[in-house]
Parts: sequence; structure tokens; C-alpha cells
Amino acid sequence: MTSSVAVSGASGYAGGEILRLLAAHPDIEIRTVTAHANAGQPLIDHQPHLRSLAHLTLQDTTPEILAGHDIVFLALPHGQSGQYTDALGDVPLVIDAGADHRLTSRDAWDAFYGGDFHEPWAYGVPELPVAPGQKQRQNLVGATRIAAPGCNASTVSLSLAPGVAAGVIDPGDIVSVLAVGPSGAGKSLKTNLLASEILGSANPYAVGGTHRHIPEIAQALAAAGADPTDVRISFTPVIVPMARGILATSTAPIAPGVTDVQIRDAWAQAYADETFVQLLPEGHFPRTADVLGANTALMGLAIDRAANRVVVVTAVDNLVKGTAGAAIQSMNIALGLPEDRGLTVNGVAP
Repeated sequence: MTSSVAVSGASGYAGGEILRLLAAHPDIEIRTVTAHANAGQPLIDHQPHLRSLAHLTLQDTTPEILAGHDIVFLALPHGQSGQYTDALGDVPLVIDAGADHRLTSRDAWDAFYGGDFHEPWAYGVPELPVAPGQKQRQNLVGATRIAAPGCNASTVSLSLAPGVAAGVIDPGDIVSVLAVGPSGAGKSLKTNLLASEILGSANPYAVGGTHRHIPEIAQALAAAGADPTDVRISFTPVIVPMARGILATSTAPIAPGVTDVQIRDAWAQAYADETFVQLLPEGHFPRTADVLGANTALMGLAIDRAANRVVVVTAVDNLVKGTAGAAIQSMNIALGLPEDRGLTVNGVAP
């Protein structure tokens, strides 16, 4: 039996990626796509790569149009999905790709986003360690409301949570620097994202503790076992000229008395049975090119004893594992379907 789906924000990058993945999902019928300014136009005019969905027309994003489906995906700018979620109480499963339902702290929301605070939903990162021997996956089983993660936030959280859970790193001095493709900023026209501004250049943004994904990372690491008051993160994203992808280099101090074997074992054991999060062999590190189009996070780990730090380099496709793939993987778990349904570990190359 197939489930009927509506996707809001269907003319944007996140909405388009959700549609691309759902189009190959055998248990899903994409029935409705909605937008704001682009309502009334053929979907194919805005997502010309989605040839199998050429019959769909973008409708207005209203609660009335979104209601009546088995599943609704909200791929709207931050601060906009909350106005719809209260009106979709009769929809069995709602998945928000925005930030409105990610944070558990009202103070963190006020400090980094502002506007109305909405209740937190089940966090859509199934592989995230949340306690010794446990994963976020168990909180998604049977969920009816899911908050898909921020792409940068989930990448850094997956990079460091095993070390926090095992007690082999100190979460009080985390440094993360990320090379990020501009598709993570959405499809709206912005001067700093024009090709003439980013081609041949690397451009830092949200420097100095201002990026909105910082409290989301701190929240995830606290769930993995860190004392929330001890988590400190220096987080610097840099836009680089690649359409999609994140390469996150995260470092943290090694806890006293911990051996190299214990460090590597923490990550190896955390992800040993995971399909979509894979630790590479010692001495190997991923490229963003290796994960394009795939729902895979590839991770390389180094132990820098001279600096007394663990270094984790993780590559994801920000639109797949960072957003749409995580949302659909979480949907599969909530519905009791095979977790990998409609998803792949294989990237596109060259």
C-alpha cells in the first residue's frame, strides 16, 4: 500500500531533492507539490531534472491543500513551517526540513533565530549516539512528527558524538571548519551566492559563534552524553565553489589517559552496523565527490598526539544526507519500512 505525499517548497533545492528521492520510492505516491511565488506554474519549469514528475503543477502552500495526505514534507525557509504545523494535526506524519522544530531550548531559539518558538519534534538523525549503546533511531520508530536536521549540524554532530559518548574526547574545546556548497543556503537570489562572487574564491560566513547550527550541535552532543554546560564549539563555515557538498574538519582534545586504540574503537563501534555512516580505514579521508547524490556520510579519523587532538573529516552531500535523505530515512523508520528504501550509498562520479 502506497502513502500519499505532499511536498511544500517544491520549487526550492531541498524540496526538489526530497522529490527526486521520493520519485524512486516504491511505497510513495507524490500527489501534491506546493510553492509560494511560483504557485500555478508547472513543477518541471523549476525542477527540469525531475522528468517523471512533469505532470505536476505547483499549488499554493496552504493548510487546506497540504491536509488530506498521509505524509507532508515542509521544505520552507526557517521560521515559516511553524505556522502550518498546528493546522496539520490530522496528517499522520509531518516532516519539517526547516529549523522550526529542531531545538529543545527556547533561549537558544531566541538567541539564534528569533520569532515564535515551536515544540521540538523527533530529531531526524537515526545514527546519532544518544546514550551508551543507543541511537536516535529508536526515537523515530512510530514518530508522527520529525524535524530533519541542519546539514552542517548533523555532519559535525555525527563526526564527534561517538567520541563524546565513549568519553575519549573533551567537548569543551571543539573546533569545526567546514567547506560548504552554496545550495545549502537555498535558492533565493543573494549577491554573496552569485557565481561571480564565489567562483575562484572561498568565502567564510557566520564567523565568531553566530551560525544558527551551533545550538543544534550542542544539543546533539549533550544527547550523546556531554554536560550541556561544558560544550563549547568554534564553528566556521566557508562557502566554496561546488554546487553541493560539505567537508567538515572537526577537532577536539583527547581525554586524559585514553589510548589510540580506544579512540578509534569509539568511532568504529559506533558506526560498525550503519549503512549510511561509514568510517574509512586508517589513513584514508573522504572527498565530497565521493558522496554526491548519495545518502552517505564518509568519515576519516586521525589522532594528532603532538596537538593532543582527535581530527575527524566528514563528507556529505548537504542536500541528501544533510537534508532530504535524512528526512526520508527517518520517514522509513517511522513507517516501519526498510531504512534504506528509496536511498543509496552510491554517489555519482566523475
